[in-house]
Amino acid sequence: MIRFECDYAEGCQPEILDLLSKTNFEQTPGYGGDEYTEKAARLIKKACECPNADVHFTIGGTHTNKTVIRSMLRDYEGVISVESGHVEQHETGTIEQGGHKVLTAYSLDGKLKPEHIRKIVENQQIYGFHMVKPGMVYVSNPTENGTMYSKAELTRLREVCDEYGLPLYLDGARMGYGLYARGNDLTMADYAKLCDVFYIGGTKVGALFGEAIVIVNDKFKPNFKYFIKQNGALLAKGRLLGIQFIPLFDERGLYYKGGKHRMDLAVKLQDCFEECGLKDHYGSTSNQLFPEMPRWLYEKLGEKYAFSYTEKIDDDNAVIRFCTSWATKESDVDELIKDLKNIFACENPAEYKL
Repeated sequence: MIRFECDYAEGCQPEILDLLSKTNFEQTPGYGGDEYTEKAARLIKKACECPNADVHFTIGGTHTNKTVIRSMLRDYEGVISVESGHVEQHETGTIEQGGHKVLTAYSLDGKLKPEHIRKIVENQQIYGFHMVKPGMVYVSNPTENGTMYSKAELTRLREVCDEYGLPLYLDGARMGYGLYARGNDLTMADYAKLCDVFYIGGTKVGALFGEAIVIVNDKFKPNFKYFIKQNGALLAKGRLLGIQFIPLFDERGLYYKGGKHRMDLAVKLQDCFEECGLKDHYGSTSNQLFPEMPRWLYEKLGEKYAFSYTEKIDDDNAVIRFCTSWATKESDVDELIKDLKNIFACENPAEYKL
């Protein structure tokens, strides 16, 4: 079985495993007080061109979102997100379990728009304290639908957040791939300029596990480590997190190489889908592709390939997700492309044997 169902199926970049092995018997302070974590933080500040940022390392994306959002909200406040946002759809009610409501807006392409924020804020202002007050804005880039914000779009979100006094938090679980998405014009330095807080995902971009939280706004820096500990996201063996981010951001640049590799293969696969007449449901430009497929095709491909069924269109068609990863083999992508082209070249495609 050739697998395209997610971007975290493999372990980690070999250089990370090698560094973990070499330092295995070293004794260092716990909870991120070690030299490796400090070095990783310096490298990330340099990459973001933000020397005054605070950098913290946590275990995974759900832990990270829960910790950051709880630290930024008062008890009576909620977080604005699109309906397809990770905090709404894929975290088992973690935000609500922590006492905060996710205030959602519908968006087919998965991108939050300024008018969404305006509508939610102004609706709450009508009813005042009878409704949950919007306290912050959550976005991810790339989005859960594989689409990308442009610099202009993120700037407009920043402007409307400033208008209403709302901090902007960006989930960067797949940021490394977004940097190399077709048409992307955002850099890590741009994220630092436009967001109050964001995180750089390691789990999906070549680390065994772990995310790096970057706090830019001084308001949210004090006592943040208390929130990390309280939410179960502080690793006693903290150096295991810091060490992983060193090869990702030092002169080896594995974070960027992994992201570029995945996107090169995603573009290759996307071009094939388009040649075969398979429309991307959301217009994705990232490593997550969402072709609309007839039942006979995805059932046939399922005999040889693993992928995700995401949304029913009608009884005969559905939206299917294919993901490339930092470790995806070009030969596997070529195999899928070959099969697709052979299928559509047949007089009776449904009868093609894989």
